[in-house]
Amino acid sequence: MKSIFTNKTEIPTAAQLQEALGETYAYWQTFAEHTKKLYPEATEEWSFASEKFGWSFRIKDKKRILIYLLPRYKFFKVAFVFGQKATDAIMESNISESIKSELQAAKVYAEGRGIRIDIKDSKTTEDILKLIAIKIAF
Repeated sequence: MKSIFTNKTEIPTAAQLQEALGETYAYWQTFAEHTKKLYPEATEEWSFASEKFGWSFRIKDKKRILIYLLPRYKFFKVAFVFGQKATDAIMESNISESIKSELQAAKVYAEGRGIRIDIKDSKTTEDILKLIAIKIAF
């Protein structure tokens, strides 16, 4: 499923995002605010990959993207890329087994393992907050 924002000439506004995400907008805000709290120098940007994938939101440090937020209709995806040290920390943590399994099964690229997690309710909130902290730490 691709982004709901596919017009390259129009960066999504906060109002459009809130309307599109519905109740999950609060989780989007929680994850963005938590990332900036743990890494105050973080910068935010909307990025347009292609018409196929549309707009995505990124929070990054000077060298890498800390978290991707990918808007969908009435939900969004959180995406991370973890290097080996971060992957090891996740595997040793109390993060849910389903996330650990997905990470372990992810193909390994030069920059690490990538995972995407659907955010449709509060079920994974605590795990996502922990993943943000691990990403920033490693």
